[in-house]
Amino acid sequence: MTTSAPLDVLPVVTAAAPLVGPPQGRWTYADYAALPDDGNRYEIIAGVLYMTPAPGTGHQSVSARLVTFLVTHVEFAGLGRVFAAPVDVELAPDTVVQPDIVVVLSANLDRITPSRIIGAPDLVVEILSPGTAGYDRREKQDAYARAGVGEYWIVDPGAQTVELLTLNQGGYRSHGVFRRQARLPSSAVTLPVPVERFFQG
Repeated sequence: MTTSAPLDVLPVVTAAAPLVGPPQGRWTYADYAALPDDGNRYEIIAGVLYMTPAPGTGHQSVSARLVTFLVTHVEFAGLGRVFAAPVDVELAPDTVVQPDIVVVLSANLDRITPSRIIGAPDLVVEILSPGTAGYDRREKQDAYARAGVGEYWIVDPGAQTVELLTLNQGGYRSHGVFRRQARLPSSAVTLPVPVERFFQG
């Protein structure tokens, strides 16, 4: 994702129309669903609205390669479903996010509805962009842990690394930062390709 900033004062004037909603800290999915389609990506975490502009081409190239590998080794293997942003994930009534990539395994396919995913996916992947490292590692990481997302990958295109975290007693435990020929020791999905393949054009 690209730069994320809380919208502390509403309404906020956008390029399309005035953005009107409840006070920060009181946003819900219903408020989120009523937002205008103005080209921005919005998320709410613990009732706070965040605005995220569209990601850049480098970010999307990495996302496309990761999705290709995950679809091959998850969907084609009949193990679950893979979604790429934008897809709404309602982690709680006051928390709706659009992860870069989401994996829902077969045992939890009932969490997928026509409009969104309701509940914790089995795996969430966020691809860092300039300005998002803090947001992805603080607000979003905390939201994923609270919701019970079992595994979280943080992908850094600049460093060409992937950090793998798993849920442990309500928080995340890092299993390391992987690069080059390393393969991810994921407990959610089997991805028998070296990390460097995610970044090769």
